[in-house]
Amino acid sequence: MHWFQYEDGRLLCEDVPLQNAAEEYGTPLFVYSQATIERHIHTIDGAFNDVDHLTCYSVKANANRALLKILTDYGLGADIVSGGELFRALRAGIPANRIVYSGVGKTDQEIQFALESGILALNVESESELRAINRIAGNMNKKAPVSFRINPDVDPKTHPYTSTGLKKNKFGIPHSEALKVYKEASAMSNITIVGIDAHIGSQLIDVSPYREATELLVKLVNEICELGIDLKFIDIGGGLGIKYGDEEPPDPSQWAHMIIPALKKTGCKLIIEPGRSLIGNAGILLTRVLYIKTNGIKTFVIVDAAMNDLFRPSLYGSYHDILPVTDTNEEKQIVDVVGPICESGDFIAKDRIISMPKEGDLLAIMSAGAYGMSMSSNYNSRPRAAEVLINRDTMKMVGRRETYDDLIGRETD
Repeated sequence: MHWFQYEDGRLLCEDVPLQNAAEEYGTPLFVYSQATIERHIHTIDGAFNDVDHLTCYSVKANANRALLKILTDYGLGADIVSGGELFRALRAGIPANRIVYSGVGKTDQEIQFALESGILALNVESESELRAINRIAGNMNKKAPVSFRINPDVDPKTHPYTSTGLKKNKFGIPHSEALKVYKEASAMSNITIVGIDAHIGSQLIDVSPYREATELLVKLVNEICELGIDLKFIDIGGGLGIKYGDEEPPDPSQWAHMIIPALKKTGCKLIIEPGRSLIGNAGILLTRVLYIKTNGIKTFVIVDAAMNDLFRPSLYGSYHDILPVTDTNEEKQIVDVVGPICESGDFIAKDRIISMPKEGDLLAIMSAGAYGMSMSSNYNSRPRAAEVLINRDTMKMVGRRETYDDLIGRETD
């Protein structure tokens, strides 16, 4: 559910016509709906009210501090994968004891930063990382709280690039080696074992893989407890899918009902890590049509947004719905919607049936709240887009448009 809707032929975000947002802030422009974010917080976090839990938002989905501030005001924590994300989360006011840190390649500096900050847990993804954490914690005279990310070898039935829980993926410790690693950690003088973690993938439409992964984790928890190791929490990850086009994603309550019964038996606190499902449909990318071009074979709608603004279609072949900001009921045509970047892979949509726009018209690229701005770049020396948060009838710029000076600001002659 989201608060982008037509009224008298105009596309609105909550109570604000998107035409107004484009006129005030220019294009390309990311527009976020606060009401949508708040609705998703209630729906997802509330689905787990029957069990002691902590919802840690996956910061990689969208790291804008204004959005993080909304989430922390509702009591959410953060799932991070870099020192930069830790810095952002702390600056947004997320308490360190509500932050979990995953990622296969944490540097010494990042581990030290996390331990200095007092985060809830480092999710360890290899034996080498465990040894590094023990060494760094020892040098700091600290005990490092660790959880182990277990690779359950479960097929998440999603895009290969967003699958993270198969044996062939780089993530986590094979579940066949889990007990050995827990034993090794329990003997280390600067390690405190606090939990167990798994994350099987992203944009999951079928919740059944969660059950398989959860049952495997619960079995491991029982075996770990038999070793005399007390676990405080089970982190089941995130990855719940959203509607981009024809998908029928599950309701968060289905996800909860799939995993809570098994988890309750352990007595452990549950951690979930939603990202896309919280923020994806809460944002759109506004773009203006620059030119219409035909070559006798295809019609190209050339817009001012590009793959540097929204990388998902080029990277994954992903679908994003495209709506006219002003509904003119023009005849529908098959077109490619493309950007100005000098790559054939620079497209928003290929062979898409849309109401034919005119040069100067505005289009809304839907479901761009997650992995839009966070994956954007300066390729072709293009300044990154501005970001606006709308709350009812109020617009607030939460990310200014970059300038040409910004492009060279960190460089030296």
